[in-house]
Amino acid sequence: MDQTYMKTRPILPLVLSMSLPMVLSMLVNSLYNIVDSYFVAQISEDAMTALSLVFPVQNMINAVTIGFSIGINAVIAYYLGARQESKASAAATQGLAFSLLHGLLLTVICIAVLPAFLHMFTPDAQLIDMGVRYGRIACAFSVIIALAMAFEKIFQAVGRMMLTMVSMLSGAVTNIVLDPLLIFGIGPFPQLGIEGAAIATGIGQALSLVIYLVACRVRPLPVRISRQYLRSPSGELSRKIYGVGIPAALNLALPSLLISALNVILAGYGQLYVLTLGVYYKLQTFIYLPANGIVQGMRPLIGYNFGAQEYQRVRRIYLVTLALAAGIMAVGTLLCWIMPETLMGLFTTTPETIAAGAAALRIISLGFLVSAVSVISSGALEGLSMGGASLLISLLRFTVVIIPVAFLFSRFWGADGVWHAFWVTEAVTAIASLLIYRHAIGAARKGEDARARPET
Repeated sequence: MDQTYMKTRPILPLVLSMSLPMVLSMLVNSLYNIVDSYFVAQISEDAMTALSLVFPVQNMINAVTIGFSIGINAVIAYYLGARQESKASAAATQGLAFSLLHGLLLTVICIAVLPAFLHMFTPDAQLIDMGVRYGRIACAFSVIIALAMAFEKIFQAVGRMMLTMVSMLSGAVTNIVLDPLLIFGIGPFPQLGIEGAAIATGIGQALSLVIYLVACRVRPLPVRISRQYLRSPSGELSRKIYGVGIPAALNLALPSLLISALNVILAGYGQLYVLTLGVYYKLQTFIYLPANGIVQGMRPLIGYNFGAQEYQRVRRIYLVTLALAAGIMAVGTLLCWIMPETLMGLFTTTPETIAAGAAALRIISLGFLVSAVSVISSGALEGLSMGGASLLISLLRFTVVIIPVAFLFSRFWGADGVWHAFWVTEAVTAIASLLIYRHAIGAARKGEDARARPET
């Protein structure tokens, strides 16, 4: 199957065709997360609290499985661009095998540590019981999650974005439909309470995996998934996949660390500001998810063209996606300045919280536009199999710069100092991101030219 359209089709239509299905899918998945929480909250406040306590464990499962799958995606796209289809097929096969292993390990470890983990945050026996009942079911689907994520990134690597959109949407919609049926026992369905929410999520994830498996049979992929590539696994491929996958997983886990650190600072000024931060992160999801959808569409394109040594095209893809992301961030900034009270009112009716949140949104949103540079640079480096450089950008954004700046500014301006730390961090990180990206891609080009020289 010919994948050369990735290096011949006009860039803007190509990026849009690869990205828009991902943008739509990610927005629906974000909606499903909110709907899922809404239905669980109908059980009781304790049920919602239990769900929140289990969230870090689920987030770790997602970080590991998605991060490693990004590594699979980058390596496949690179070798397809380099016209080394056999290595691309080996990367897909070995990636799936490792994903299966990761899923099994996550299942065993997470179920085993879940009770002790919950005990760290609450002594309430009822909360722990509800968290364990929900968490054990959710963790039992780790193998399915790992394999579904791996297939998702494999399909994206070969340009099958519409299929991944169908799969993701099917899983999300199934979850939304089954949530009330299984939680409350509507019609012929049993009333399962909080366990019903976990089962609904698992069934949605399983359906996504089934769609990928059926699609592989109906319309074979440009890469072959065969046991022959497992008889003598390539250490080079494993190093490449993990070299992107481990930093990508850490990238996904860093925001949780940031929220925890900022909560500690803000708690000293009142729970109002902790709540404001929580609401902000719910709102910013809808701003950054479309940008991340563009990144997902860009990764295989930039990896394929770099593998094909189309360096000028790599540069144009980077600039086009940067412009698209900047446009999204500009809209987000405008909304936060025009209607911040309305946005905050979606999550709270308390006038004090709405006023404090509106002021915070106006300050934080000053950094939205410039943050496009860091988001796109980090995603492009992942697509180029430069996971370490991508991780460095994320460390700057989520820990190295913002945490000490937030602490320092809060000493002078209180909670407002924390909000100002966001845009200051984005400005500093944007400059650093450009330098990191230019250095990394320059070094990689020299390496590619050096490897090609003996063959000419």
